[in-house]
Amino acid sequence: MKLVTTTGLALLMALGAAGSAFAQTEITFSLWGSPQEGEVWQEIVSAFEEEHPDIDVNVEVADWDGYWEKLRVQVAGGTPPDVFAMDAPLYPDWQSRGVLLNLQPYLDADPGMLDGIYPTTLEAYKTDEGMFGLPRDFQTIVLFYNKDMFDAAGVAYPTADWTWQDFRDAAAELTIDKDGDGTTDQWGAWAEVYDMEPLWGPVVWSYGGKIVDPAAGETLIDGPKAKEGFEFIRSVWLDDKSMPTSEQLSQYGWDGLLSGVAAMGFSGHWSVPEYSEAGLNLGVVPMPAGPAGRKTMVNSAGFVVSANTPNPDAAWEFVKYATSEAGQTKLAKIGLAIPIRESVTSSDAYLGQAADIDHQVFVDALDYANVKPSFKGYEEWSGAVGDALSLAWSEGVPLDDALAEAVDYGNDALAANR
Repeated sequence: MKLVTTTGLALLMALGAAGSAFAQTEITFSLWGSPQEGEVWQEIVSAFEEEHPDIDVNVEVADWDGYWEKLRVQVAGGTPPDVFAMDAPLYPDWQSRGVLLNLQPYLDADPGMLDGIYPTTLEAYKTDEGMFGLPRDFQTIVLFYNKDMFDAAGVAYPTADWTWQDFRDAAAELTIDKDGDGTTDQWGAWAEVYDMEPLWGPVVWSYGGKIVDPAAGETLIDGPKAKEGFEFIRSVWLDDKSMPTSEQLSQYGWDGLLSGVAAMGFSGHWSVPEYSEAGLNLGVVPMPAGPAGRKTMVNSAGFVVSANTPNPDAAWEFVKYATSEAGQTKLAKIGLAIPIRESVTSSDAYLGQAADIDHQVFVDALDYANVKPSFKGYEEWSGAVGDALSLAWSEGVPLDDALAEAVDYGNDALAANR
């Protein structure tokens, strides 16, 4: 009887110890992206869970619009994910609401954690109170070109020495009526121009112009140098007709390169997987230079932690792993963005991706990149400016009038968010 009691007690103690050692903490990581991106993140999570067997991470993926809509509802209802993805320009809005955890105490306790991360990618997340987020990956804008279209037209490929005039000349040569019916069916270039990132921001900067001063509440795109940049875009689009109008492009799709009707385009690494899957024979080169030099834009997606998470330590451990060399190496497999660690961008995990382009061009672009503006009210400001600027690309609307309206609406948005 005594033996049974002792054995039973020992078994209960062993089970209790095992239960304590493997007590599970569950956290949720929410992000926007494709199902394929979600699959890679699940691989990253699985590797993290192997190193942290006491933490389970549930991954939730949605498309861009659905992600933000759901996140707003979750935060308002007091049920936000523990860790969620953040677009750097929107970060100040979320940080100012008091819904993000200050990560500075964790960083102070582990000062070497940020070593090896590109300093430029950290800038958007710094505040006077500390860092409430960290970059996950980054994007720079470069010039893509379709080699087959250049070859067919007998036009030399773009080079790292191109100016905007070189771009304009080539775009005109590559704008072709292939079947001779009097209607253009191949254009020299294409770009998304609603948002500043793919084209008009880098062009304005390369002409010496400025975009916005949030602290002063001023939208600056009507300055003389900025106007020169916008006039360049207008001339290529409306005078040369080397870029399709939105109506013309809509017949083929939303992306001129992907649709096979444009010889050049401006985009970030996010386009590489889709272009590669489409079998396009593409090359990439740095952005052309303007009178004030060569400029591009760098933006990042980041990690933030909910201020209300019941498991801040577990959430931090996941963020720490995802931004580590191991996590970033796995992230490179997605191919959509550029890892934040130099040790990874210089490795085969990034440079040896399946897409046959020079991936180093995107990294080297950091040398001439300006950070995409990030401030409270950015989303409202960007929408107001984008709506007004769209008038500039319509026949019959003077550029000065469109810029004046963009400045007025932009300043209203800045005033409303100060």
